[in-house]
Amino acid sequence: MDSTVPRPSLFPRAAVLGAATLFTLAAAFPAQAATTSGPLPPHNPYSGPQGTATMHGDTGSSDATPLPGPGTGSLTSKRVALQSACPTILVGSDGYPVALCTPIFGQVPTVHLLDPASGASLTTLTIAKGSLLGGVYAYLDNQDRLVAVDGNRTLLRIGHRRNASGNWELFVASSLSLAGAVPEGDAVTGVSPDWQGRVWFATGGGVVGTADDTTGTVRSLALPAGERIDNSISTAAAGTSIATSHATYLLTAAADGTPTIAWRQAYDRGPARKPGQLSWGTGSTPTFFGPRTGTDYVTIVDNASPTENLLVYRTDTGAQVCSVPVLKSGSGSENSPVAVGNSVFVASTYGYPYPALPQNAGTSVPASADFTGGFSRVDVRADGSGCDLKWDTGIRSSAVPRLSTADGLLHTIVRSPLIPGTTSTSVLDNFAYAEIDPETGKTVRTKSVGTGSLFDSLQMVGSIAPGGVVYQGTITGVVRINNG
Repeated sequence: MDSTVPRPSLFPRAAVLGAATLFTLAAAFPAQAATTSGPLPPHNPYSGPQGTATMHGDTGSSDATPLPGPGTGSLTSKRVALQSACPTILVGSDGYPVALCTPIFGQVPTVHLLDPASGASLTTLTIAKGSLLGGVYAYLDNQDRLVAVDGNRTLLRIGHRRNASGNWELFVASSLSLAGAVPEGDAVTGVSPDWQGRVWFATGGGVVGTADDTTGTVRSLALPAGERIDNSISTAAAGTSIATSHATYLLTAAADGTPTIAWRQAYDRGPARKPGQLSWGTGSTPTFFGPRTGTDYVTIVDNASPTENLLVYRTDTGAQVCSVPVLKSGSGSENSPVAVGNSVFVASTYGYPYPALPQNAGTSVPASADFTGGFSRVDVRADGSGCDLKWDTGIRSSAVPRLSTADGLLHTIVRSPLIPGTTSTSVLDNFAYAEIDPETGKTVRTKSVGTGSLFDSLQMVGSIAPGGVVYQGTITGVVRINNG
């Protein structure tokens, strides 16, 4: 059942959309004054389409998209059973979704090419198994090829095509060994292209590198001992941002590709991992955002106890703009911030019941907690002199939200307890697609997608595809949500 409440349309069309797209959207979304408008990070020429090329939308990891969601009307949802957890669902310029999933049994990473009309899997390709988080982060390049690193420490570009029989197939278009830079027993956790076409990579053990698979050149840098990298990385024209278990970095590359540190800012990592987190330290992939260039600032959430802080830095110098307490109803997050213009949004994962943890996750403090929920918005002041908490709610988002600059809504999945009014979780919880007004923090529409653990979105990211279709990864496959 759809649940809808009236909401004024507050957001204009994103300036980054082409004129034809603007014309198409104008009838559905009348222009109004906006408070969270702003440019998306500039499109990386070596990545796929803006908004669908990476797990976090773009190489700047804004978790914002120029594509609109389903729009007004009756919503429908369909579960696509893949017997796998599917954290990465990307969509190329040809409109075909590519999902990187981990099967429940065997846990061998599997790439699925999905039918854009139904979400059904058209063909699959398995790649070598690595760590729990290794290989989760991937992106589409400018030829719609999935770029990922497998468990053998090999950089792969995986394309799709029809074979001589007319059937779809996935194939390895190119490969490059990173074994000389990635130590035995370590695993790549994040990859992203830079503006020169090199692939930046980062490992759990704290190695950062670049790989040029046209020349076979690989260069690397080991960050200080004891600093882990348990989330993905983000790239902008100014450099590559990485958040370790101790600090936030901006790195650039020398002429030969060797990474160099432009700046480093330590943060409060807290006394231990919190329940609902997968590692000790920030749970953030750094997010580039800003009102002028789309990459004026970089933001993460720290792991301070008892209340975490949203930290914003100037991209050019690393100077801290602000530290603002957030997620007061459940102050812990494994999710990357969502940001556009001057506004940043962060959702709590505190107490979320993950079925598995990485081997090096360590004990959480406290040992367990209820999933209380929490969602905050922080605005950077127009003069850059600081930041202000605009709202803080108890929304129980069970996915990384996605902000559409076309329809002016935050799109996510919310988890409702079996017993209303409680904060406990069970295998009989309900999961619903939700649209949230970023101006007020209020939920304006929901659509139940299913009850029970089969529909658990497990704090994974949803992707908005062309045509207003939302693909949400779950613990057992994909849920496809659209209008009508």
